[in-house]
Amino acid sequence: MTEELGDFIKAAGLESYDPDQIKNIYTKNPNRLIKRLWQTLIPITLFFIGVGWDKLIGRLTNASHSQKRAKEFTNLLVKLGPAFIKAGQALSTRPDVVPKLVLEELAQLQDQLPGFDSQLALACIREDLGKTHEDIFESFEIEPISAASLGQVHKGILKTGEKVAVKIQRPGLREQITLDLYIVRNIAQWLKKYIGIIKSDLVALIDELGKRVFEEMDYINEANNAEKFARLHENNKKITVPKIFRESTSKRVLTMEWIDGVKLTKINEIKKLGIDPNEMIEIGVNCSLQQLLEHGFFHADPHPGNILALEDGRLCYLDFGMMSEVSDKSRTGLIQAVVHLVNRNFDKLSKDFVELGFLDENVDLRPIVPAFENVFETALDIGVSKMDFKSVTDDMSSLMYKFPFQLPPYYALIIRSLITLEGIALSVDPNFKILGAAYPYFARRLMEDPDPKLRKSLKEMLFEGDIFKWKRLEDLLTSASKQSEINIENLIDEVLDFLFSKNGGLLRNELIEAITKRIDLINLYTIKKINKRLPLTIRSKNFKDDLNDDFNLINDIETIQKLIEIFRKMEGFNAKLVFKKLQRLINEPYARTMSIKIAQKFTKKSVARMIKIAAGVEQ
Repeated sequence: MTEELGDFIKAAGLESYDPDQIKNIYTKNPNRLIKRLWQTLIPITLFFIGVGWDKLIGRLTNASHSQKRAKEFTNLLVKLGPAFIKAGQALSTRPDVVPKLVLEELAQLQDQLPGFDSQLALACIREDLGKTHEDIFESFEIEPISAASLGQVHKGILKTGEKVAVKIQRPGLREQITLDLYIVRNIAQWLKKYIGIIKSDLVALIDELGKRVFEEMDYINEANNAEKFARLHENNKKITVPKIFRESTSKRVLTMEWIDGVKLTKINEIKKLGIDPNEMIEIGVNCSLQQLLEHGFFHADPHPGNILALEDGRLCYLDFGMMSEVSDKSRTGLIQAVVHLVNRNFDKLSKDFVELGFLDENVDLRPIVPAFENVFETALDIGVSKMDFKSVTDDMSSLMYKFPFQLPPYYALIIRSLITLEGIALSVDPNFKILGAAYPYFARRLMEDPDPKLRKSLKEMLFEGDIFKWKRLEDLLTSASKQSEINIENLIDEVLDFLFSKNGGLLRNELIEAITKRIDLINLYTIKKINKRLPLTIRSKNFKDDLNDDFNLINDIETIQKLIEIFRKMEGFNAKLVFKKLQRLINEPYARTMSIKIAQKFTKKSVARMIKIAAGVEQ
């Protein structure tokens, strides 16, 4: 056995990414390492020498030339192979590491390579499954239907007659990825040590990449992800996932149900199925937000080829190799950050970024707060629903490159996922805004979630100091009501829970004042109406003749009227539900206290009015 073959076997046996173990493999037997270094470092070095020369003579100040260099860099990564393609894709989500111009080019990096020899694919089936393809499949298409950096897909039919897609890994992939990750990690260590302008920890970035690529190369892990995703969304009849055939699946072979569907970007073909493309986008957006904010387990690579519209109106997700998880703390933190953004509380927003792990606790936030204002103020002026997500993230990219931000891996994947989703949606609706589509979901979570931190965030949203903002409650309920999955009874209960909670005192006082004022106006209106019908000899002259104005004031003065209208428009709102909630109101201790206070305040107002009338003050 040669040393090079020994390296190959050791690397092939690695179950998970371990930089120390990989280092031991290649430092003891450097032959293959030296050969690969020659293949990779020479073109990389020549490229950076060229960029350095351009900078020295001032060429990089020319936007078109800089863009040309960014394209060359992207093409170079494709030529260098799978690990470098994955590294480029990881960098495309890191505005804290890469300048905006390079980010834009890396975002277009296609994970597509020519297919490999089909005989090697058949050999992989035989080695991993212990049977030939003839033993497993009734028919098997030798030529692949698609190929990417990690593997290729063949179409087949099982002996049971079920159509399947069979994903087979590239031969020698784990060994090549392992070696290239070792090289890329060493380049990152050198840059970290000698190039001080890069603030982020590139070595940690490569280690995160290595961990994810090893997970992606394990097709059993992908099968587990697919089945977990299916379980989490089993109650959503609009979402489906291909069935996994475990008996024909291994670490390098994945056999799943064949799905006939249409890519979301093919609008005309979707319409031919009798399906509204906008409805498909809405399902996709809601599913993404559910993944992110409810389950904390989300699909990190939702490109057009991975989401299909089916003939029966369902949306099918494919390819679960790249998944990510978001903790409960991070999910709550993201919603809190949205609240502070909407309220333009940039000081608290900067602290949210610390809580979420974007900024170190020791970072001076004072210069970051006005920077946030510059990024968000203009966008907020036009409203969250009209905010351009790509534009805001581009501005944030510049900000993150300037200040000491370090993006948590989950956030980078979230941004990539949402930008990709918005790109798909824009192909259907040029006016689509993902933040506008997402805000109703945030609103519903804010109204329904019992998490104490979100209860506090709801209070922050509804109050400005000690002043209750009716308009914000109205906007929040209106946004929440746009959610197709909204439970009207739960939403009303959440409003009542907040009203009768310890934190709801200010809101209760606002309601007492508002209801008292309305009753008082109704009382005045009634007295005026009676007075107008009295004979002239006994009619009081201390009342203004403005009954129509009073009537309009009674109807317009209360936001309660508007809120009832909002609830009335919601699906499921009916008289039976109103009576049901009235029973709850009767039994609420705070409701009885409020009734007494309203009666007291109304009595005082009535007595004061009678005194004014007797004194000849016009009412």
